[in-house]
Amino acid sequence: MNRVVIVGGGPGGYEAALVAVQLGAEVTVVERDGLGGSTVLTDCVPSKTLIATSDLMTDVAGSAELGLVGAGSESVDLRRVNHRVKRLALAQSDDIRRRIERENVEVIAGTARLDGPETVLVDRADGGSEELHSQVVLLATGAHPRVVDTAIPDGERILTWEQVYELDELPEHLVVVGSGVTGAEFAGAYKALGCEVTLVSSRDRVLPGEDPDAAVVLEEVFTRRGMNVLSRSRMESVERKGDRVLVRLTDGREVEGSHCLLALGSIPNSEGLGLESAGVGVDAGGFIEVDRVSRTSARGVYAAGDCTGVLMLASVAAMQGRIAMAHALGDAVHPLRLRTVVSNVFTAPEIATVGVTQKEIDAGEVDAESVTLRLSGNPRAKMQGVRDGFVKLFCRAGGGAVIGGVVVAPRASELIHSVSLAVSTGLTTDQVANAFTVYPSMSGSVAEAARRLHQPR
Repeated sequence: MNRVVIVGGGPGGYEAALVAVQLGAEVTVVERDGLGGSTVLTDCVPSKTLIATSDLMTDVAGSAELGLVGAGSESVDLRRVNHRVKRLALAQSDDIRRRIERENVEVIAGTARLDGPETVLVDRADGGSEELHSQVVLLATGAHPRVVDTAIPDGERILTWEQVYELDELPEHLVVVGSGVTGAEFAGAYKALGCEVTLVSSRDRVLPGEDPDAAVVLEEVFTRRGMNVLSRSRMESVERKGDRVLVRLTDGREVEGSHCLLALGSIPNSEGLGLESAGVGVDAGGFIEVDRVSRTSARGVYAAGDCTGVLMLASVAAMQGRIAMAHALGDAVHPLRLRTVVSNVFTAPEIATVGVTQKEIDAGEVDAESVTLRLSGNPRAKMQGVRDGFVKLFCRAGGGAVIGGVVVAPRASELIHSVSLAVSTGLTTDQVANAFTVYPSMSGSVAEAARRLHQPR
């Protein structure tokens, strides 16, 4: 029987374990913090649970137009919110444990490191140690929040995104440093919960890595809702002064708040893994280098998830882990196709994307046609009081295959699925346009966008 050792129990690890068992392997997972990893315990699941509350507040705040009386007078008990966040995260972790234990996966609580490509040394949480031998090893160790020497988190007033769930009261004024996906999501969420929020962005706009039209919509919404967005403003330092924080910018300005949330990116958990002893290569940022089937430079050693830096999404981590096991254990393999990856920014409105980007088209890297439909013209959007957002489709010239799209809307994460199906299966604009949609519905805008890309024949 094949033996597989997996280091890390996040999506990349536990999904790989399930595939390996299905393919007849004997599997051991070594996890330091709890099954589900940071995705479940401190990152994705907690943040989206918090955002579920903030989304409800956003909906209620805008419901007076729909005839609700007294809308906007609600308040949030952050202690109860965070208690729910942590309870659901632990419950999800327990669900994963029960699932993989039912499949007879051995789970060891502890830390692990390589001693050559086929040996894993484990320091158990119970104080023991163990040496595991396997011809197949998967590293799925994740990443952790980046911090800098001039802004050290204290877990009380200066916080990383993993520490915010210990707050018992809403910050009076939250200063969020970093306007990427994490910074934008938390800034929007805490603003909806009732905080004064200042967002410090070192770039010309929020979400510099996302579709520019989508970023413009979101920044306009943030500003309209009263958020103070400081563009082209780089943080120099963050200092705690009693029950206040002082954020100094490189241009000499200072921003004072009650709390500061640092969203400065992620660092891979690759140190101390014994990578050099096994011949596993890393890039300049410490990310483990892998190919499209998750192989590292060491024979029999694979890697998946945020430690690889390949689109740091839970869905990508899970896919990398599944692909790794299929390849290692001789099953049919479909290499990772980044063009079909769907991503979502959980702001209000949400921003969902798949396939080629506007940047690639504008740069002449991809020959494509596009159309953008504002949601303000969608009948269902009008009924629900939705004005912000759009649907954008990209297709091959001449009304050919759909190769990408952007949806900016409430629940864009759900609406993007039809575009994702089109991209992954090579559907043409006519095929998308001719599929029935419900009237009235937000998804009707996807079909309408496809109809506008039709080329008469």
